Amino acid sequence: MFANRTATAMLPAKDPARARRWYAEKLGLEPSSDMGEMGAGYTLGGGLKVFLYPTPLAGTAEHTILSFDCTDLVADMAALRARGVVFLDYDMPGLKTENGLASFGPVKNAWAKDSEGNILGFVEGM
Repeated sequence: MFANRTATAMLPAKDPARARRWYAEKLGLEPSSDMGEMGAGYTLGGGLKVFLYPTPLAGTAEHTILSFDCTDLVADMAALRARGVVFLDYDMPGLKTENGLASFGPVKNAWAKDSEGNILGFVEGM
């Protein structure tokens, strides 16, 4: 029933103004729609819609909530680090990062937190 409908990823923010600045300064994203205190909409490549909305629950999820495709993850990580993004390191069964990077055969992953504590993923090879 919903297979052919568009969907919107919801991105929580404790401080929407701070989050908008972070997404603009770190990732180069600008809102495609601005709803003031209600939030902001973004349209990403491929038409993915993301809505940044205010909630005190932002940053409480301990999993990736939004992931970006990369063609050269190492280069993207270097560019993001130059903008102050800090990548997370993991050491658990099935997942170990080195300098923020995890490799699963041809697939590479990295994770970072946004200004609100949400975990973002960056992936090459999927």
